[in-house]
Amino acid sequence: MSSQFSASPTTVNIHAATRNAGVHPVTRRSLPLWDRLFAAAAYGAAWLTLGLLVAIIVSLVIGAMPAIREYGLSFLWRSEWDPVQNRYGGLVMIYGTVATSLIALLIAVPVSFGIALFLTELSPAWLRRPLGMAIELLAAVPSIVYGMWGLLVFSPLLSTYVQQPLQRLLADVPVLRELVSGAPVGIGLLSAGIILAIMIIPYIAAVMRDVFEITPAMLKESAYALGSTTWEVMFKVVLPYTKTGVIGGVMLGLGRAIGETMAVTFVIGNFNQIKSLSLFEAANSITSALANEFAEAGAGLHQASLIYLGLILFFITFVVLGFSKLLLQQLKKSEGHRA
Repeated sequence: MSSQFSASPTTVNIHAATRNAGVHPVTRRSLPLWDRLFAAAAYGAAWLTLGLLVAIIVSLVIGAMPAIREYGLSFLWRSEWDPVQNRYGGLVMIYGTVATSLIALLIAVPVSFGIALFLTELSPAWLRRPLGMAIELLAAVPSIVYGMWGLLVFSPLLSTYVQQPLQRLLADVPVLRELVSGAPVGIGLLSAGIILAIMIIPYIAAVMRDVFEITPAMLKESAYALGSTTWEVMFKVVLPYTKTGVIGGVMLGLGRAIGETMAVTFVIGNFNQIKSLSLFEAANSITSALANEFAEAGAGLHQASLIYLGLILFFITFVVLGFSKLLLQQLKKSEGHRA
C-alpha cells in the first residue's frame, strides 16, 4: 500500500539535484502573470471549441426533433420527398452525397498523388514552384465559378464526348448499360463527382507534396543506391513514412467534397428520386437540398426534415473521421507485428 505513494528513484534524484543546486521545481503558480494568462487562454480556446461542437449538435437535434419523432431512423431509407404532401425521407440525398464524394475521391486521389510525385521527384527546378503555385491557386477559385463552368462548359462536353459514346458502346452489355443510362444532358452524379474532384485536387495534392518533402533524403538516397526505381521508392519508402499525412490530406479533401454546396447544386440535377443506379442520372445531395429549400421551407415538418439532413451530414463526417483514425491505428499495429 505504501508503494503507491512512494516516489520513484528517478523523481527523488531529480528533486534532490534541484534542491542541491538551489533550483526549485517550476510550478504553475511560480510562472509569470503573462504566462499564466496565456495558459488560461489556451485552455479556454480548447474548451470553447469543444463547447461550440456540442452546441451545434444540440441545436441540430432540437431543430430536427419533429422529424425525428415522426420518422425516427426510417428517415434514412425513405426515398419519398414531397413537400406538397408533407412526407419526407432522406435516402435520395444521402445516396447522392455519398456517391458524388466517392466518385470525387476515386478521381482526385490518384491525380493528386501523381502531381505530388512529379513535383517532389521528377519536376525540373524551374518548373516546380510555378506549377505548384498554379495548382494551389485552384483552391482559391470560388465554388460558384466551378458550378457555372460545370453547367455551361463541362456538362455539354461530357454529354457529347463521354455519355453518348458510352451509351452506344455499352448498349448491349447487360449490367454496364444501366450505369450509363439516362438522358444525355451531361448533368448528374458523374458530372457532380468530377467537378468535386477538380475542387479537392489542390487540397490533397498540396498536403501530399508537403509530407513527401519531409521524408529524409537519406532514406530515399539509400533506396536509390540499392537499385530501386522512383516508383519503388515512393511506394516502399515515402508512402510508409508519410502515411499519416497522406491519409490526413485525403480526409481533408473528402470533408471538402461532402460539404460542398453551390458547385454540386449547379450540376447534380436536383432530382428527388432514384430512378436507377446510373452515373448519369440526375440526383440530389444533402447540401444541395439545404441550399435550394431551406429558405422557402415553412416552420414544421419540412424545416425539421432539412435540419435532420444536416444532422445526418454531420454524422457522416464524424464517421469518416473515425474511420480514418481506425485505419491509422491498424496501420501502426501491422507495422508493429512486422517489426
